[in-house]
Amino acid sequence: MSALAFVPDLPVLAAFVLACVAITLTPGPDMAFFLGKSVTQSAAAGFAAFAGCTTGLVVHTVLVAAGLAALLATSATAFLVLKIVGAAYLLWLAFESVWKGNALSRPVAGAAPERLTRIYMKALTVNLLNPKVIVFFATFLPQFVTAGDPAASGKFLFLGLTMIVVSTPITVAMILAAGRVSATLRGSRRLARAIDWLFAGVMGGFAARLLLARA
Repeated sequence: MSALAFVPDLPVLAAFVLACVAITLTPGPDMAFFLGKSVTQSAAAGFAAFAGCTTGLVVHTVLVAAGLAALLATSATAFLVLKIVGAAYLLWLAFESVWKGNALSRPVAGAAPERLTRIYMKALTVNLLNPKVIVFFATFLPQFVTAGDPAASGKFLFLGLTMIVVSTPITVAMILAAGRVSATLRGSRRLARAIDWLFAGVMGGFAARLLLARA
């Protein structure tokens, strides 16, 4: 077997990259979370959230390579439990947004912004508790690997990491653009508070979609 057997053929890789670009631009809980943190706190907070989401994607990639994601994807009970827990966590984030507010809308002057490590862990949790991400990885990555390929595990890892590499510059641009909006929000407490409710609504919407999702 070639030392580079884990690298797909060029046409397959090109198709995969185009798919990754489209997926990166598709709104989801991860995007809502890191853009929300970028707008309401700082670009650094957005990057911390993105790092958490990216860590989750690495975990999902490893699970696919190990075959565990396929097992979870075919278990209706595991899917049900995971989606309930995931939806509950999204609803908690929505409640927390309205209850505590963000660094721009908190009424207490000089309130400390949320720690980056806490933001990272929240983003990681959102990603790992989303069964749709598990099912997506378990069904998406295998489309670019031939059945019975002896280098399948290596290719799954390579494709998962390639997805992260492709999505990173796009996400960085979005975070930097969103971070600039915070300067405008700092001049309006009312507008900043409206962002809290908007974020809560988005998280609540994703929680509802998750609960209605089928295995």
